[in-house]
Amino acid sequence: MRYIGSVYRPPSEAYSLIVQLTVGCSHNRCAFCSMYREKQFFVRAVEEVLADLAWCRRQYASIGRIFLADGDALIAPAEDLLRILEYIRTEIPECERVSCYASPKSVRRKTDAELRALRAANLQMVYMGLESGSDDILRRMRKGGSAAQIVEAAQRVRGAEMALSVTAISGLGGRAQWQEHAEATGAALSQIKAEYIGLLTLMVEPGTPAFQWVREGTLQLLSPQEVLAETYTLLAHTDSEGSVLRMNHASNYLSLRGTLNRDRKALLDQLQSGMDGSVPLKREDYRAL
Repeated sequence: MRYIGSVYRPPSEAYSLIVQLTVGCSHNRCAFCSMYREKQFFVRAVEEVLADLAWCRRQYASIGRIFLADGDALIAPAEDLLRILEYIRTEIPECERVSCYASPKSVRRKTDAELRALRAANLQMVYMGLESGSDDILRRMRKGGSAAQIVEAAQRVRGAEMALSVTAISGLGGRAQWQEHAEATGAALSQIKAEYIGLLTLMVEPGTPAFQWVREGTLQLLSPQEVLAETYTLLAHTDSEGSVLRMNHASNYLSLRGTLNRDRKALLDQLQSGMDGSVPLKREDYRAL
């Protein structure tokens, strides 16, 4: 298997075969992200990807899931994706699910018919970063799209009957905008109604604009208790019946899991226990990306 540079995947793809369709991220300008800074983005040739899949077929007796990396693999032309998915269907028939990262830009470049065709070819799930429902925070963090654009893209994915996993980042607005971030993000998640919602906590990495803003004092990070208070407000403003919520990323101070809206009270109670010290929080040196 050929990998170019560091490879990242969602926590839920821990046991998936990871195959690079794209190298790097098509946007790669988010102020909080350092994942693909060392790479120049490009879409790999289909023949190279098929050769990697053929090599894996020879190595492994069974491949249950495949994650197409790197960032925003959905940006690849629909015909390339369909060729790869058809190969998986015929040569790796036991594969139950193929998934990838997506962005509002990559969804906009696909017609509804193309999205439905990709779903029919077994692209079952995409992961998309909302990060915040506040346009002001999204602009500052250089996300490259508005909340409305992200919501629209997410709804189109859901309209194609793909499963959707959406992430938001606690603390992204800092102390100055924590309430705006919490309420607006809850409102956006309520519009999207994704099958899965993942909550991460902001960690600033050296070399990113956000890291420099923290050093300058123009972005003030939340304390662990403030993060939990913000998350409490976010969940209180989220109406997303049936969404599976996970707050179990390595960056989180407290792990939560449940299903909205059914488990909202239990989730809020756990957050309150973390805020008042009844439940221990993860030590700062145990957090990692």
